[in-house]
Amino acid sequence: MMRREAAAMTSSEAPAAPAAPAAPTDPRPVLGAALGLVGELVDVVDVADLDRPTPCTEFAVRDLLSHLVAVTHRVAYLAGGGDAYDRPSFVSGVPDDGWPAAFRAGAGELTAAWADDAVLARTVRHPAGPMPGAFAGLAYVQELTTHAGDLAVAIGREDLLDEDLAEAALATSRRFLPAEPRGGPIPFGPVVAVPDDAPAHVRLAGWLGRG
Repeated sequence: MMRREAAAMTSSEAPAAPAAPAAPTDPRPVLGAALGLVGELVDVVDVADLDRPTPCTEFAVRDLLSHLVAVTHRVAYLAGGGDAYDRPSFVSGVPDDGWPAAFRAGAGELTAAWADDAVLARTVRHPAGPMPGAFAGLAYVQELTTHAGDLAVAIGREDLLDEDLAEAALATSRRFLPAEPRGGPIPFGPVVAVPDDAPAHVRLAGWLGRG
């Protein structure tokens, strides 16, 4: 009896095995929200805005639009099994008044490519390395939401931003992108301190190293 009790006590007191990291929920609804937000902003960009600077200091508005359209094609290609680096970071040949149509076409391609549930568990080739599609989807939510903030600030339309979406992107960023190290192979600068009560898009930019 005592042996059985001791065995039971040992079993009950043994430390549990570490839990595996929780897989993210399906990122496609929030990815769709990020696409919709960017599309809304692209729609209100005036030709006169195209040479304005953006918080992404190496980009003018035209460059940022070119990159955003390229991202839609890259994310679609990645979902089909391609390496993201096979697709350029910028598109060319879009007329000054053609950015809304170009972005809508790319967003449609992306949405169709991610309609297959199998993409979420498939290992995809993201620029940061191979990862499950669900994690890559979250990474692109962060990218699109961050660039939505860049574009909104550049054209003076921060009123269009979705702060709940930015809050979700910030939570993802803090989960997967630590405050240190930064620079070198980590393509983000040091965290920029911003007030705790700043809008979520400002805190997201600060976490990603932007003033």
